[in-house]
Amino acid sequence: MEIREVIDQRSKQQFLNLVDDIYFADEAYVRPLDAMIEEIFDPSMNSYFSHGEATRFILFDNDVVVGRIAAFINHNKAKGFEQPTGGIGFFECIDSEKIAFALFDRAKAWLEERGMKAMDGPINFGENDNFWGLLVDGFVQPGFGMQYNPTYYRAFFEAYGFKTYFEQITNHLDLQKPFPERFWKIAGWVVKKDGYSFKHFSWKNASKYLDDFESIYNDAWQYHENFKPIDRKTLDATMKKSKSFMVEELIWFAYHNGKPIGFIVLFPDINQIIKGFNGKLGIANKLNFWWKKRKKIMTRARVVILGVVPKFQRSGIESGIFWHLKGAVERNPQFKELELSWVGDFNPKMRVLQESMGAEFGKKHITYRYLFNGHEEPKERATTIPVDTKYEKGNEKDL
Repeated sequence: MEIREVIDQRSKQQFLNLVDDIYFADEAYVRPLDAMIEEIFDPSMNSYFSHGEATRFILFDNDVVVGRIAAFINHNKAKGFEQPTGGIGFFECIDSEKIAFALFDRAKAWLEERGMKAMDGPINFGENDNFWGLLVDGFVQPGFGMQYNPTYYRAFFEAYGFKTYFEQITNHLDLQKPFPERFWKIAGWVVKKDGYSFKHFSWKNASKYLDDFESIYNDAWQYHENFKPIDRKTLDATMKKSKSFMVEELIWFAYHNGKPIGFIVLFPDINQIIKGFNGKLGIANKLNFWWKKRKKIMTRARVVILGVVPKFQRSGIESGIFWHLKGAVERNPQFKELELSWVGDFNPKMRVLQESMGAEFGKKHITYRYLFNGHEEPKERATTIPVDTKYEKGNEKDL
């Protein structure tokens, strides 16, 4: 066996093409767009390189590529844990524990050389809305950006010594079934309250809405473990890349007396279109994409993110957002299902909200942590977000 670093165009293509061998008989798998993967490892495209570093490896057995892995460090967060922690991701491997362990060892060595004492995985060198966690339940066609992998990967991670750091649940919401009556009663009450307003995103005022998104995110996520403010360059780039398929009225903002207090972002599931593209988006596939989009074959949308600032949490704002979203969905009847992805076990409030809407279990991912000083449990799992953040940090006044 030989492990080589990905350093040239040929090795990049070998890294990408390994999935064709791993998933050749898996009908549920959708190969991510090659360009999307390559952007993650391109310092000119991924702003995380301004405060981090990353590399990739491929493993050969008799001159055949049989495994791959990426290792990376986000220096803004790495030392915010009890032990400096890097990450691994984009792991793919034939059904061989020996090869899997060799890949884990190589990534671990690279991270140790840079002062890390632990590694999380599989994760992304970027925001956690894409390629995050190991799929362990719900092996159906993934939504766009959602992690998918063979069932045997879990045994590799756990046999090597990775321990669960947090679990991620994705629920599915059947839009052809009515929401629970109590949910709509709360929503109807909220939207009529004085001072509240709701608006959907528009490209005409994109800068304003992205400012509002940044404000809400940095307030609402402050209680998440090792929180860092969102990178505005990453946010701008994500929206620009999504322009070709996003629907403006599937992104909603809530305001109180004109101040942004909440949002929801839904993207149509373009995996329903790009399945069969084999990761390529040349001229023929671009034309195919636009034709299928016009034919409205996308029947699912993915809730990528939903957030409400602490002062207004547990006040029904989420219900008010869905009240307005309901009308948008009715105007786009091709959408039959929402994928509510993903909610960590550290976020009990959001899990309760999804249950209140009548959402049903779809799939489960696990984000693992491995400590380099031995196969021991992390002293703590991911920190649970407080159930009551409404009155924290000076927000004592009732609504």
